[in-house]
Amino acid sequence: MHIARRTLLGALAGSAALGAVGVPAAPAAAAPTGAAAAALARLLPRHHEQVTFRTVARRGGKDHFRVSGSAGRITVEGTTPAVQLTGFHWYLRHTAHAHFSWSGERTGALPDRLPAVRTPPARTSNAVHRFALNDTNDGYTGPYHGWDYWEREIDVLALHGFNEVLVYAGADAVYHRTFVEHGYSDAEVRQWVPGPAHQPWWLLQNMASFGGPVSRELLDRRTELARRITRRLRELGMTPVLPGYYGTVPPGFAQRNKGARVIAQGDWGGFRRPDWLDPRGPHFAAVARTFYATQRELYGATSMYKMDLLHEGGNPGDVPVGDAARAVEKALRTAHPTATWAILGWQENPKRAIIDAVDRSRMLILDGVSDHYPKVTDREADWAGTPYAFGTIWNFGGHTALGANAPDWAQLYDRWRTKPGSALRGIALMPEAADNNPAALALFSDLAWTDGPVDLKGWFERWPGYRYGGDDANAVRAWDVLRRTAYGTTRADGWSEQADGLFGARPDLAVNRAGAWSPRKLRYDAAEFDKALPALLAVAPALRDSSAYRYDLLDVARQCVANRSRLLLPRVKAAYDAGDRDRFGRLTGQWLEWMALLEQVVATDERHLLGRWLADARAWGSSDTERDRLRDDALSLLTVWGPRASADGGKLHDYANREWSGLVGGLYRMRWTTYFRELDGALAEGRKPRPVDWFALEDRWTRRPPAVRTRPAGDIVRIARTVASRL
Repeated sequence: MHIARRTLLGALAGSAALGAVGVPAAPAAAAPTGAAAAALARLLPRHHEQVTFRTVARRGGKDHFRVSGSAGRITVEGTTPAVQLTGFHWYLRHTAHAHFSWSGERTGALPDRLPAVRTPPARTSNAVHRFALNDTNDGYTGPYHGWDYWEREIDVLALHGFNEVLVYAGADAVYHRTFVEHGYSDAEVRQWVPGPAHQPWWLLQNMASFGGPVSRELLDRRTELARRITRRLRELGMTPVLPGYYGTVPPGFAQRNKGARVIAQGDWGGFRRPDWLDPRGPHFAAVARTFYATQRELYGATSMYKMDLLHEGGNPGDVPVGDAARAVEKALRTAHPTATWAILGWQENPKRAIIDAVDRSRMLILDGVSDHYPKVTDREADWAGTPYAFGTIWNFGGHTALGANAPDWAQLYDRWRTKPGSALRGIALMPEAADNNPAALALFSDLAWTDGPVDLKGWFERWPGYRYGGDDANAVRAWDVLRRTAYGTTRADGWSEQADGLFGARPDLAVNRAGAWSPRKLRYDAAEFDKALPALLAVAPALRDSSAYRYDLLDVARQCVANRSRLLLPRVKAAYDAGDRDRFGRLTGQWLEWMALLEQVVATDERHLLGRWLADARAWGSSDTERDRLRDDALSLLTVWGPRASADGGKLHDYANREWSGLVGGLYRMRWTTYFRELDGALAEGRKPRPVDWFALEDRWTRRPPAVRTRPAGDIVRIARTVASRL
């Protein structure tokens, strides 16, 4: 039966599922030293020939690097090409006063000859696992990014020392091929698979179909992208972490597969969850066998697979959780005998019954709340000694708020790692959206290469030196302010992210957050934070010419403006409650003026343009109809998230709010203008304000968005000076 279905699959999917003809399933890796050299040629084309990379053996199973050399002749020794790049980046930061990041860089002012190494930096990693990216990353960071983006992203992760990267791209093709073999038509599976922006939650068994159907051409392109991502990771000696199979099936599986037993999973956030196939039966083993064989054929085997069994309220029904876990593990071991099962530590996940049932030595828990809840104190007891990675999720939904709980990282990581009997084996960088908070990226990655606790004050004093390319007292003063405010918060108040701004919230005079699960108040003193902006503006002109400086200036100016929303709204409410229409009009006018200024700030940077997000989505379509569908898929994630049941009932609207040009000046301004106009009319007529159907307004805007800019505009230095003058 399975042979016949594989034959049918070939006729249906052809190259659409397999990718470009002639691309091998498991491409051979390049020579180890060649991969690092090729990366440096991409990153520093003027200087790469001055660097020699050499591969050395691990010491006691640990990665390490050493950098030495004279001017223009640098030698980097490291255990893998990625570690060699980490070593070079360490040299670049601490000797050459330059660096790369996913949010701005400083490399253009490097001298023609790379500077000599005075004291050779040599570091050994204290973390076996240096894991990067959240399950949600492919949705909230950029579901329609292409290879140019991913090539750069992988290079940056290697430069920062990461060795395990979650890869969700291309999983849709694996599921497509798998279920065509198990009783479904090509069209049925493509209808079940969501649009790329929503696929992370489908892979977490939270929802299905929304934003679809996916086309055969789209599956083809995503397969080829995933192949390139996994190939490059392997070339650099990094581990692609692929999704494993733990039981998600399309509707009607039992009707198509006699004797199969499925358990309905109920709802998640207003969506119907996909059914769960009982892992104890032969049908699960057969589907898992097809899944892993297909995945291996497309992307090759790896050593770590991510599976979140019964994630966020999954319902086991009458299936014993321990038995289910053993069956899921058996299927993985049958396909990949030595693989590690990676699972997210989040809320009640993983259930203790899962941990007690499996081989804990081959499981890695990615702790998503290390810096979130104060009650987290003993992971060895919580997880029975299962190896885990110290993790951080510093934003949810891709919020643009600046900052992180840096003191927790500095205080907890080394303490937990070095205590007797510690099961801590690594770090896990898991913001729900990447490509933000460059200081957080650098600091968190440094944990794995630092002996003893990190000196935060000293770290933030050094950071602007290589962030901007030289010593500057004003830059140090600015970052000391940021260290004490946005990067000085802790988990003591039960949050790991900063508060989002209220300009992006559904209008209400008493609203205190935009996302339903965001902090209800600012977690630091806004007036103290404001001092960072004039200090950044006073940085020496010679240090202002990098994308790093411009990004930071934008980010601080943006945050200063966003914080005004929390200071101004109580005054607007007081004027309305007092019936003072004139004062209400003046204050709401100020509110809209701040929004206009915020739009100007974020319009200066391509990464803050809604227009680029939408253009990227449309570029993946093969017809006008598909281009519009992909645009709607990408845009809905940032606005309503899904249909009314999820937006309102599931409280997912504005979960991914962000201060971007096109959103601030578009949907967000339209909402507040509509609201203030209605309140003003109520004051004028002495009546109660009429309710607004916010979902209807938002959904209409999402389905027919106005034209928005796709190229940046304006001078961030000039606009930031305007912001500073109004604080």
